[in-house]
Amino acid sequence: MANNLSLSAHEAAEAAPAAGEAAGRNLPALVLGVLLIVVIICGNLLVCLSVFTEKALKTTTNYFIVSLAVADLMLAVLVLPLFVYSEFQDGVWTLSTTVCDALMTMDVMLCTASIFNLCAISIDRFIAVSIPLNYNRKHVDLRQAVLLSATWILALAVASPIMFGINNVPGRDPTECKLENGDYVLYSSVCSFFIPCPIMLMLYCGMFRGLRRWEEARKAKLKSSIQACRKLQEAAASLPPLASLPPPLPPIIEREPADAPDEPPAFPSPEPPFPSPEFRDGPVAAVSFSEIKFNPDPRRRKRAKINSRERKAMKVLPVVVGAFLFCWTPFFVLHTMRARCQDCYVPPALMSVVTWLGYVNSALNPVIYTVFNTEFRNFFKKFLNSCCS
Repeated sequence: MANNLSLSAHEAAEAAPAAGEAAGRNLPALVLGVLLIVVIICGNLLVCLSVFTEKALKTTTNYFIVSLAVADLMLAVLVLPLFVYSEFQDGVWTLSTTVCDALMTMDVMLCTASIFNLCAISIDRFIAVSIPLNYNRKHVDLRQAVLLSATWILALAVASPIMFGINNVPGRDPTECKLENGDYVLYSSVCSFFIPCPIMLMLYCGMFRGLRRWEEARKAKLKSSIQACRKLQEAAASLPPLASLPPPLPPIIEREPADAPDEPPAFPSPEPPFPSPEFRDGPVAAVSFSEIKFNPDPRRRKRAKINSRERKAMKVLPVVVGAFLFCWTPFFVLHTMRARCQDCYVPPALMSVVTWLGYVNSALNPVIYTVFNTEFRNFFKKFLNSCCS
């Protein structure tokens, strides 16, 4: 009997750690989650701060980037703490179903707002390249304000069915927090991901084709301007040497700057270098400028310009979109497959990995801006130096 009692006590002592593991305490998930939350909050706060304090970053495109950063910030504050808590409990949901529904609502809304903000940026850039004369680069106009507002209103509309109880299905497991209605999973995935992504990619393809055409036209006009200036120099050289004549055009006009903030004028000044009044009555050779073509309509000179800073900003955006697609495509594919295919088995560990990958995207955007955008990088360096000093 005593042996039996000692055996029972020994078994209980061995079973205690196993019971602790069964209860689930995923410490790596907690550490990774806290670190991810801190990185997302710090990085996206720096993005918002840089746009609102640096004059060079006050562009309409960057206001859309601020909206994207706000969505990532709200995700880090409202969604990730509860998600990390659930992962720390090994995926077991110990809170109420009402809190779970609130978590799912914010999760769907903020992820949808992120991709809708990227889609709005692609629309805004497409307009800037396709119809630049109607595009306002200095401040947010009505069209851009409508785009910004629509991203959040539509994101809330996609997530709103959860607030109205669509997640309350019969036989719901209170220990698991997920979207319960398979039809809603399909609806939200299509609205939030599978429709906006192809639209966004097509707009970016159209934008870069337009940007390439703009670059070719700019180089052709620069070449025409150089040729006109050379002819003007040759005509001026045929005049008698007079001290009052202006010097020849500088040779720097004959090459295109590698990274000029604005394109050079498409046409030279239509005023030929006439001599000063004291030589007006003297014998001056007649010069014909018939081969030099000038624009008679001064209004046509008021063309919209896409400066080097804006072109660099456009080149960063596809990297942001590519990172978003890389991080979120596996989640939406598996999420939809698990909801619609009853015979398909998706391991919980795999679903957890793709969910983490999606949330990591919120920390990547500030890193992308730092690597690919000089203005953001300079501000981040200056801010960090001021904090450390």
